[in-house]
Amino acid sequence: MIDISKITDYLYVGSRVGKDHVDELKILNFSLIISMIGQIAPEEIFNSPPFKTMWIRAYDNFFTPISLRKLILGVEAALPVIQNKEKVLVFCKQGRHRSIIMSAAILIAMGYSSEQASELLIGGRTVADPRRWYVRSQIKGFEKYWRRKHTHPTNVH
Repeated sequence: MIDISKITDYLYVGSRVGKDHVDELKILNFSLIISMIGQIAPEEIFNSPPFKTMWIRAYDNFFTPISLRKLILGVEAALPVIQNKEKVLVFCKQGRHRSIIMSAAILIAMGYSSEQASELLIGGRTVADPRRWYVRSQIKGFEKYWRRKHTHPTNVH
């Protein structure tokens, strides 16, 4: 069974998905799937319709934080999809850290504070760990950048 959690009507977080999840993913009708797994590319099936997949290589440790550039790429891909009332799935190996950092960045770009984003993620996905120090640091860093660059949040929530 697929391990996906609904965070908002348009944002979902999960653990690694594979070809055995294709039928479930088709039913769930995601317009964008963002893989945050560094070591393994998304399976080939996710590179053709009805799937649109973005692979953002990231690693789950404090020695290799997710760059601001990578977070911006994910946010810029996800926001138009969400603004169009379509669904985005962000996943990593366990759905605890990398996908949570990206999802928090997306929520911040939607107008949530980092604390609100963390609460939504914890509330929607019990294994989410946005308060781990290196995860929280990346979320706060993105919030600081985003607020400085975008004085008026998108407010799509």
